[in-house]
Amino acid sequence: MFTGIIESVGRIVSRRPLGQGIEFEIDTGFDLTSDAIGDSVAVDGVCLTITRIKGSIFTADASSETLTRTTLGQMRPGGRVNIERALTLQTRLGGHLVLGHVDTVGTLLRKESKGESISLSVRYERAFSKYLVEKGSIAIDGVSLTINEVPQDTFTVNIIPHTAVSTSLTLKSSGDRVNLEFDVLGKYVENLLHKDRTGNLEDLLKKQGFFAKE
Repeated sequence: MFTGIIESVGRIVSRRPLGQGIEFEIDTGFDLTSDAIGDSVAVDGVCLTITRIKGSIFTADASSETLTRTTLGQMRPGGRVNIERALTLQTRLGGHLVLGHVDTVGTLLRKESKGESISLSVRYERAFSKYLVEKGSIAIDGVSLTINEVPQDTFTVNIIPHTAVSTSLTLKSSGDRVNLEFDVLGKYVENLLHKDRTGNLEDLLKKQGFFAKE
């Protein structure tokens, strides 16, 4: 599990075919001596498992499923990626709960300066619109951001100066694809309503004891 607060902008060192997947070598830019084989690292929002470590570089495998559902398959040596290691019980939860399981790939439509911030407009599959709410959370390439507007099949977010210099998002251009992970809390609410079959949130909450019995 992750927070969406990026630790560094890393670099793809190499990629090699591995069956139907790809083995990546990624330079994090920081010392990995406190990390271990088997640890999880989010790379542009995609949860990968460390298989080897050498200095600041780790190796991880991306399966064919991961390559199909994310942007990792298009990454080439030299490409810049957002890096975040899995949170610990001592970690401040500064962003929101991010699983590293990408839901879909969106497309950056516009990047505009808004004062000191940068506004991004992203197009996504409308089937996921139920998970988007104004002032809610979303992870874009692993970065925890607040949704400003949700017009039709797009949404907008603002990138503050700190986020701009601490992540790879501002390196993106119109037409670039980005990994999207929607807030897991919304997915659980949807699942509970689906299992309840009534689709009525108030009735479901009553069954769970959140309303006093009449």
